[in-house]
Amino acid sequence: MQLEIVRWDGALERAADPLRARLEGEGYSVFCWTDPPGAHYEAHTHDHDESIWLVTGAITFGTAKGDLALAAGDRLMLPAGTVHTADAGPDGATYLIGEQACA
Repeated sequence: MQLEIVRWDGALERAADPLRARLEGEGYSVFCWTDPPGAHYEAHTHDHDESIWLVTGAITFGTAKGDLALAAGDRLMLPAGTVHTADAGPDGATYLIGEQACA
């Protein structure tokens, strides 16, 4: 997996259930998370790959490659060990987090 944003292309309904089904079909364990407006996460890493699919709102991830801003429907591919921050937009953010077991 490489760090990248997959922009919304309209191929799936932009709703939690179809997006969850897609992630689960790709082998991810999935849960839903909601951040209030302006929520901030300090720099951290994960020991597993994640695929984050934004359902509503906006969120920006800060990485060594720069800021990665997601709008509803966008998907972030976040490799294990990637140092990142996160900042929810002014309306907050609801997203699905797909986790893959660490190797």
